[in-house]
Amino acid sequence: MNTSTPELPFPEPAIISVNGVDLEVFEAGRENTGNPIVLCHGWPDLAFTWRHQIPALVAAGYHVIAPNQRGFGNSSTPDEIVSYDIEHLTDDLCGLLDYFGYTSATFIGHDWGAFVVWSFTLLHPDRVDRVVALSLPYLARGEMPWLDFMEAAFGSDYYFVHFTKQPGVADAVFDADPARFINNLYRRDEPLTPPKPGMALIEIAQDDSPLGDPLLSERELAVYDSAFTHSGFTGGINWYRNLNRNWHLLAEADPVIHQPALMIYGLRDTVARSEHLSAFVPNVEELSLDSGHWVQQERHRDTTNAILEWLAKNPAS
Repeated sequence: MNTSTPELPFPEPAIISVNGVDLEVFEAGRENTGNPIVLCHGWPDLAFTWRHQIPALVAAGYHVIAPNQRGFGNSSTPDEIVSYDIEHLTDDLCGLLDYFGYTSATFIGHDWGAFVVWSFTLLHPDRVDRVVALSLPYLARGEMPWLDFMEAAFGSDYYFVHFTKQPGVADAVFDADPARFINNLYRRDEPLTPPKPGMALIEIAQDDSPLGDPLLSERELAVYDSAFTHSGFTGGINWYRNLNRNWHLLAEADPVIHQPALMIYGLRDTVARSEHLSAFVPNVEELSLDSGHWVQQERHRDTTNAILEWLAKNPAS
């Protein structure tokens, strides 16, 4: 696979109104209309996370649509917590497909974006041709709502739970210095150790001597700093605050992902690998790269090549 695709300037944004909100959307390859790929970032991240993949996808003949999802960048940041539940997030994606005139598309997601893509495929299966997930495997519902399970397993200071039970506390810490938080968090090759319990993210945000080399250049960090200075972190954190609600909203969906899927793990990522992924995603191929959590940035050439090779082997129906 060619690894010498020239780096194109990151696309200019357009503000697109869908589903009652405005989304900041970065689009490239419109000349490839009819072959859409939608890229979904995680938290705390942006569409900019896909800067290494977009040129190669366009060169391979895809029409790439990469939104800053609600709560991020210059997209809308509604005040109500429930405005960030999985129904709203996936309806935004339906709105984007409708706006560009597509019945369906290939969806690629990282971290929280992977959760959105998995859930979108459950809720709107006819609108998904293929799935590529990075870092976060399919999350089975289980018998207990997700936040309740995490509190029982990890305690009330576990950051997922803390975000919900102590609203505004973490938000204020992150908002106080977005560049410091992002620069501390985005580190190369996370160590092969379990994640810290409890308030690890707040500790990271306040750490004067973070481990590892910075992943982002000064120019790249400035993009994140500007975006989160504008939006704040509360909108994205509200995604976490809807996890129990999402558990209920997904109750009636067929729990099996029938579409072809590629799951890419980072060997050094602290997100747990699924031991039973094929039970829920029978048409999945799993791949591990020597990377930490930010696999599409840390190992961007390997990630891009893996995606392109898999797409070529599994053409959209």
